[in-house]
Amino acid sequence: MNLTGAGACRFLTQHSASVALIALPKRNFTLKYDTNIPRQVGLAGSSAIVTATMQCLMHFFDITDLDMKKPLQPQFILDVEMEELFINAGLQDRVIQVYEGLVYMDFSTEIFKAQGHGDYEPLDMSLLPSMWLAYIRDSEVMEAMKTFAQLTDQARQALETKDHNKLRELMDRNFDLRRKLYGDDVIGAENLQMVNLARQHGSCAKFPGSGGAVIGFCPDADNLKHLKKAFQSEGFVFCDVSPNPPQVKTRKNSQLS
Repeated sequence: MNLTGAGACRFLTQHSASVALIALPKRNFTLKYDTNIPRQVGLAGSSAIVTATMQCLMHFFDITDLDMKKPLQPQFILDVEMEELFINAGLQDRVIQVYEGLVYMDFSTEIFKAQGHGDYEPLDMSLLPSMWLAYIRDSEVMEAMKTFAQLTDQARQALETKDHNKLRELMDRNFDLRRKLYGDDVIGAENLQMVNLARQHGSCAKFPGSGGAVIGFCPDADNLKHLKKAFQSEGFVFCDVSPNPPQVKTRKNSQLS
């Protein structure tokens, strides 16, 4: 069992009683699962495991949709992912996994305020035309994920040894691998322009997130001035980064004993 399944079990067994307003009997169980959902291609594989786990536990503990109302189940699944697995996401994937088939979803603020969940209306499956799905081969994505992890390990070593030339190389390799994996159309022309500007002025550059911003460093102070001017002349916002050091948070009026 990986973290997804373990976290789902822990959260569900701890909180399903309070949500369903029934007492769960004390029973032992073993959970095993297998999945054929490709990883890292945006097909909601993690939430599918959590949803399947919840449905198994509901069956095991004799909890029905009358005990845990169906419109509340997607939010419950999302809570598992956010509180146990620290995954920030939305409700759409969880809704379709709970309801299955073809579903019209309305997440408007007014509806949520009125009833605590969205409106989920199953539609006639025969309305759908013949659909198809294509995705990047799992082996290619997995190899890329392994390489990203290796680059991270090497970057840590470069930081600890203050090998900034190596760190610059690794940051460039990170972006180049992403570009190879997703292609220029997905990366976007403006993102490519920012990376090219950085490299033209002796700086590395990579995404700090999913795109729209790049981060890097420039060892030469004079090059940094030219780099800043080049970015601003092209209409980009350029900022100096000063990370905040971690702070130790303590309770007010707390005493050590």
